[in-house]
Amino acid sequence: MNVFDLFSKRQRKLRGEVPDVYTYDVMPEPLRVQIVHVWHDLIGNPVEYQQGRQGVRDAYGFIVKCLCREYGVFVLPHYRGRVGQDYLEELTVFLLSEENVERVLDVVELSFRWIDHVERENEDRHRGSASKRANDAIRELNARFREHGVGYQFLDGQIVRVDSDLVHAEVVRPALGLLRGMQFAGAQEEFLKAHEHYRKGNGKEALVECLKAFESTMKAICDKRGWKYDPGATSKDLTKVCFDKGLIPDFWQSHFSGLRSTLESGVPTARNKLAGHGQGSTPTDVPGHIVAFVLHMTASAIVFLAEADRQLK
Repeated sequence: MNVFDLFSKRQRKLRGEVPDVYTYDVMPEPLRVQIVHVWHDLIGNPVEYQQGRQGVRDAYGFIVKCLCREYGVFVLPHYRGRVGQDYLEELTVFLLSEENVERVLDVVELSFRWIDHVERENEDRHRGSASKRANDAIRELNARFREHGVGYQFLDGQIVRVDSDLVHAEVVRPALGLLRGMQFAGAQEEFLKAHEHYRKGNGKEALVECLKAFESTMKAICDKRGWKYDPGATSKDLTKVCFDKGLIPDFWQSHFSGLRSTLESGVPTARNKLAGHGQGSTPTDVPGHIVAFVLHMTASAIVFLAEADRQLK
């Protein structure tokens, strides 16, 4: 379904009433309702649910049962019906009523994973291309997040936090795109874990996963090219191997002295000083802006290394 640029939207923009910064602890009711509309388009609406259209009841039942099991309940909070009475209503009531934003995002992430993986394969000649419908649904969800100034996006099967549209489009998305595939599977998992920790406010854990993703990217390139490195090699050791093996051409070496300093000391130093060692008697709190900076720096390094590997003969 397209996102229409209605007259009222244009007028709000002209009056400066649209959010110009992202929020992370509020999920507006209109956004929640729009998400339900996407469910109805892709998974099935109440009429199709009651008529027992193939797969609709199973889809909503799977999502509800997963959430109930993880939350340790028999029915989702706010729902007054019996177990298994109406999964679509149960899920909808929970989405519209839940005050905990992280739990609301649980619902969004799990339901759109279903759309991304299951509904994408559910070809129906009356509904058109399943893959296109899934892509359109994810595109609409992300557009709705931006429209309401909510700083999250659904990307690669996961809700990730967004601090800047420019950085997200130019750095984070390309990094995840380059990490797709078996070669970089470990690095991709670690980079997504870093975003998950960041979204939940676990700064120290996010920094640790950043360093792992950074190192795993270099190890993957070394393994691919048969470059030897010590199994216990640090990020500094791995960076040296990449430079010594010409991942960056000789005639560019002087121009990348600043980059080398960043790769050797930027991500690892932030992690080592704030997350990698004992915190003593006073717990160490990693500020969110530092975590965001390291995340973006890690993404930039990953994009650079992967592109350099692609160009290296």
